Amino acid sequence: MVLGTIRKSFPWLRYVFADGGYAGKKLKTNLKKMGKWTFEIVKRSDYAKGFEVLPRRWVVERTLAWLSKNRRLAKDFEASVASSLAWLFIASIKMLTRRIANLQRGNDL
Repeated sequence: MVLGTIRKSFPWLRYVFADGGYAGKKLKTNLKKMGKWTFEIVKRSDYAKGFEVLPRRWVVERTLAWLSKNRRLAKDFEASVASSLAWLFIASIKMLTRRIANLQRGNDL
């Protein structure tokens, strides 16, 4: 359902990264019904011991860490999805304006 909604809002997106838990035929079958997708399962190595950074997964984890630096997003305080979404937009705007300000000052990100 999420990917169907994403397809309607962002029809140009084509690449899906998924956790190893989605490695079955069910997700592939449903993606084929929704159009052309490039699908990649990001799995942890069978030989890995302890913590291992997985390719592409760090992007999601990093973004969630950045967003949760905002007090309102540290826990789910909001009563509605619309309110949560608004605070996500506010946090993203705050993050981007700080980056732009740093670029204008000549600082590296």
